[in-house]
Amino acid sequence: MSLDPRAEGAHARLADVKRILAVTGGKGGIGKSSVASVLALASARSGRPTGLLDLDLTSPSTHVLLGYPTAFPEEPFGIDPCDHHGVRCMSIAHFARDHAAPMRGDDTTNALLELLAITNWRELDLLVVDMPPGLGDAVLDLARIVPRAEHLVVTTSSRVVLHSVDRMLQLLGKIGAPVAGVIENMTRASSAASAELAARHDVVYLGALPFDVALEDAAGDPDALCATDFAGELQRCLPALGL
Repeated sequence: MSLDPRAEGAHARLADVKRILAVTGGKGGIGKSSVASVLALASARSGRPTGLLDLDLTSPSTHVLLGYPTAFPEEPFGIDPCDHHGVRCMSIAHFARDHAAPMRGDDTTNALLELLAITNWRELDLLVVDMPPGLGDAVLDLARIVPRAEHLVVTTSSRVVLHSVDRMLQLLGKIGAPVAGVIENMTRASSAASAELAARHDVVYLGALPFDVALEDAAGDPDALCATDFAGELQRCLPALGL
C-alpha cells in the first residue's frame, strides 16, 4: 500500500529543517503554549532561523501570545508562514480565525497532515511545535509522520499533572519517540518531584520556570514577553537543549 502523498509532501517541506522540537504535556493549562512561544522567540533572537507551528488544532493560542496576524495566507505553491519578530509562524488560526474548529479522529489526522504538507518552512535551524495536551491522535500522528521530532515535556509540581506526564513519558518511550527533556513550569516553591520523574524515565531534567504573573500582561507583545522572569529562566535552559 502506498504512503499518503501528504506524508511524502510533509517530509519534503521539512527536509531543510535541521531540528524539530515538539512541546508537549499530559494536561492542559500548564503553560505549554507559553513555553513553545517564548522558546521560539528566544531561539530566533539568538540568531537561529526559527519556526513555530501551532498544532493545537481545536484551541490554538500562540497567535494570541505572540500577537501575530491570522489573515488567510496566500497559497499558490504552498503556504509561506508569516514572519513575526523573526519567527516564522503557522497555525490553524489562519484558517479558522476565532471560530471553533471541533475535530476528532480522522479530522485531526487530516488537518495535521495538511498543515505539514502545505507549509513552506524552507531552511530552519529549529521548528518549535506547540502540541495539544494529552495522549491523543496528534502525538501519535506526529511521531509516525515525523519520527525525528524530539519531545520537550512540560509539567508542573502538581501530583495530578505529574501522573499525566508519567503516562506521557511511558507512551513516548513505548513508541520510540525521542525526548529532549522535562521542564517544570509555574513553579511556586522548590520541589524535587519533576526531577525525580525525569530520572525514573532516564531523560534530562531541564529545570524549573517560575510562576510569573507578568506573562498575562505581556501576552501579544513579544518584546514584553522576552523581558519577563519566565523568559529569562527559559533562556538559561537553552544550552541544556543544545540551543
